[in-house]
Order: sequence, then structure tokens, then C-alpha cells
Amino acid sequence: MQYDSRHLSKGEVFFAFPGERVDGHEFVDAVVQSGAAAIVSERIAPEHVAARWVQVKHGRKALAAAALAFYKRPDRQLKLIGVTGTNGKTTTVCLIDSIFRAAGIVTARIGTINHTIKGRQVSAVNTTPESLDLVRYFDELLQQNGTHAVLEVSSHALSLGRVHGMDFDTAVFTNLSRDHLDFHHSMAAYQQAKKSLFEGAGGVSPRFTVINRDDAISGELLSINGPSSLSYGMSPDCAVRPSHIQADFSGLRMRVETPSGQCEIASTLRGEFNVQNILAATGVAIRYGISVDVISRGVEKCELVAGRFETVSAGQPFLVIVDYAHTPNALESLIRAVRSLLRTEKSRGRILTLFGCGGDRDRGKRPTMGEVAGKLSDLVVLTSDNPRNEDPLNIINDVLVGLRKVDVSYELESDRREAIRKVLTSARQGDVVLLAGKGHETYQVLGHEKTFFDDRETAREVLSEMGYRA
Repeated sequence: MQYDSRHLSKGEVFFAFPGERVDGHEFVDAVVQSGAAAIVSERIAPEHVAARWVQVKHGRKALAAAALAFYKRPDRQLKLIGVTGTNGKTTTVCLIDSIFRAAGIVTARIGTINHTIKGRQVSAVNTTPESLDLVRYFDELLQQNGTHAVLEVSSHALSLGRVHGMDFDTAVFTNLSRDHLDFHHSMAAYQQAKKSLFEGAGGVSPRFTVINRDDAISGELLSINGPSSLSYGMSPDCAVRPSHIQADFSGLRMRVETPSGQCEIASTLRGEFNVQNILAATGVAIRYGISVDVISRGVEKCELVAGRFETVSAGQPFLVIVDYAHTPNALESLIRAVRSLLRTEKSRGRILTLFGCGGDRDRGKRPTMGEVAGKLSDLVVLTSDNPRNEDPLNIINDVLVGLRKVDVSYELESDRREAIRKVLTSARQGDVVLLAGKGHETYQVLGHEKTFFDDRETAREVLSEMGYRA
């Protein structure tokens, strides 16, 4: 079976449904000519199509059900761990995977940056792939004698049915804040999409759940699975909680209290927001009976996640940090974490924040991001992110509505490369420059065109022009 007409071979079944950019129905005639055995669609069969036509209620859910059946339910032969939430999914998945591997477990890791199946790396198109791709990854992992698959589960994937009917062994919740309202239209719908993972998402409810008790909706999620739920967070009544936290620009050190005893953690991950991600991963590991010593080793081995508090160093006397923060909550957490680190080191350095907002996406968050950046930074440089089909200046004007509510110096530059040059040349010794929004991404979307652009590489080029060499 296939859902991408470019990959279809003679005798395969083609699932036609609308995608983000193109509609699979546009390729029905082509796949019929290629020898498709049948077409599966939500629509009624056109009179001119000679191939077998199967009409279903939901194209993506039908694909998921067919893929699971065809590959003999690999989701039930593996332990699936799904991580959902607005922020922290990528880092939490990497931490869980690192702990599992430290315990000698053969894993697959599925997420925003890339997918790995027992070390084989695959480029990521979506945070959560289409169901057919997921099931094929699970099947490959089984063939490699793997046992655990850890994946980011996005709200889009839950709403569209990409994980429909898959049996998750454990579901993890990180946090909920405003994002993707261009797709979900309301926070209630967004919340319900996240909640559906804990209710089974078309499959059986997860055997275990690991929930961030510090989040406002935690009570609702904890009540779904009752005794099978494990809480984590900063409060004393959490099952997994930290103490003796030390954070600086070299990383985090802390003690973690767990139902299995104390765990001493040393991590190169920076920023206190990563405390929550480490707690979530620890909670999952405890659920699978992994010892606290192995948990400590797994966290320590987890390398810095690309585009998450990633530094760019070329010998300059100020710090440059690239981060994926693209929501109001994530941007606030990032800037506050940097401010806290500066206080810890008794530095009087400034925070210079560069960011933009994506085009054709939730306009409502733009003023909030402007206000957050303005309140917490010493200088803000507004620029483009992925403007897509919107005029970059119109996006910047939306952000300015919030930024102008506070008294902060700011500059406007729609060309992101020039904006990076502006903010770097404005930096002084001891300052911290934040390049926020794109993180690991290596492209810029202008209209329908995707061109190469990497904040990290651009920063290195500008620093080199300024005379700095690594």
C-alpha cells in the first residue's frame, strides 16, 4: 500500500486523501495507469476510474488500520512510548531513548529532528510521520530485535489520525500552552487533541502515563488512568521531583527523588526548563524498572539536542544561542533561563533576542511573543521566520502590537540574514544573543519555495566576517 503516488508500484493499493500542500486525489488517474490494485478514498468513485474503489469514512484512519493489519500489529509486539505536549517533546524523547540505550535496550526514536531505528537515521518530514511510515519503522525495529519505540506525538498527528488505533504502552505529557491555533482554532480543541492520546487515540488506553503535575490540565489527565499514572514536577507531592538544582552555562546538576530511590543527575543540557524534561524521562524509566544508576548514566550520555539551547562559538566574547522556541511560553522559558544563568554567574551582560513568527499560522500569538520578548530582553530584533505566503512586514507589524506595550530598544529587519548580522554586531562582551524560532531547521519558506537557511551557519559566517575564528 502507498499514500504517496511517487512510490507506488503495480499491484499496490493507493490511499488518497488531502495533504498539507497537495491532495492525493489529484494523482488517482496516474496511479491507475501505474497499475494500482485499488483506490481507497473518502469520496465516491468517479465514473471514469476503472480501478477498484473502496470508500471509507476517514482516509488516514483507514490507512492506519490497514497498515497495522498488514504488518501484523507491530505496535502490540513493541513497547510504544508516546510523548505529547506543546514544548519539550524532542528533548524528552531524546532523554528517554538515551536512558533505554544505556540499559541495553534496542530502540527506535521518532521525532522532529530525525528518526532513528536501531541507529539507522531517517530524515524527518513531520514530527510524527504518517501511519504507514510509522508502522514500517516499527516492523523494521522488530526485525532488528528491538523492543521499545519512543516517539513525539504531535497534536496534528492525533487530530488527523496518523497514530489512530495504535496501542501505546506509555503516554507522557510535558505541558500545554498556546500553539497551532491556526489548525485547532481553539485552546479547547488543542487540549482535546493532546488528551486523546491518554484516552487511546482509537486504540486501547495506555498501560502507563507520566504526567507533568505542574501543568494546569494535569489533574484531568491524571484522573484518566488513575493508579497507572505517575506524576512528576517541582511540588513535594510529585512521585518524581528534583532537589538541589544547580544550573549554569555548562549544564544541570540535581538530585531526583523517585519511587525507586534517589538519582544523582549531571547533564550537559542547559536551562532550568530542561529539569522538567529530565524528570519526565526519569519517570518513564522508573515505569520500566530501570535502576537509578542507569538513569543517571543515560541522562549524562544524552548529547545536546540540535537547535535546543545550542551554542555557536567562534571565539567571540559573548554567547550566541540558537533555540527552537517559537511559542510565547517557550520564548519566555528560554529568556528567563538565560537571565537566571546570568545572575548565577553574577554577570551584568545583556540579553539580545532575535525572533520572528511564521506566516500562515496562528496570528493571535504574535503580539504575545512581542510582549514577552520586550519584557524580558534588553534588545529585540524582529525579523522573519518562515513567512510562507504572508508579507513579512505584516507579520512584524502584528508582533509590534505587543512589543510596543513595553519600554525596550528594538530593531526591525525582515531579512533574517541581515537581522542576525545586526544583532551580532550589537553584542558586547558578556552579552547573550538568542537566535530564536528556527532551531535545527535548515530552511526558510518564502511563498511556496523552500530555500536553505541555517541560523547556526549564518551566525558562524557573520562572526567570521567580524574577525572571530573558532
